[in-house]
Amino acid sequence: MSRIQLALRVPDLEASITFYSQLLGTEPAKRRPGYANFALSQPPLKLVLLEGEGNTDTHLDHLGVEVDTTETVTAATERLKEAGLATFEENDTTCCYALQDKVWVHGPGKEPWEIYVVKADADDLGNSAGGAPAATACCATT
Repeated sequence: MSRIQLALRVPDLEASITFYSQLLGTEPAKRRPGYANFALSQPPLKLVLLEGEGNTDTHLDHLGVEVDTTETVTAATERLKEAGLATFEENDTTCCYALQDKVWVHGPGKEPWEIYVVKADADDLGNSAGGAPAATACCATT
């Protein structure tokens, strides 16, 4: 299983959960303070909602590819390095209420991408800054 992740920083988490539940026809797979995610099999997508400032528009936080195994993350890391891309690796990091192994890379427009595996659920949001800019890091507060 592999799926694209789209993480949005939203000004009103509850309104966004209501909207995306209606849009996607399903409830969030995980809800925590300031956080929710929808894990869809069709289309294969993980939509992550991160609570942002109340007076701002929704904006892209980061993008990702969720994979099945740490070995897949390691293979992606090597492939990205061989392509000459700057990478930042995080192993056994807590981010978005999950223990993860991941690698970060930036697209040509400086958009942060992560390739990651969820190893276990976690009780806290975490503090993974990854390759994302400090203001929009996966688990950074705004």
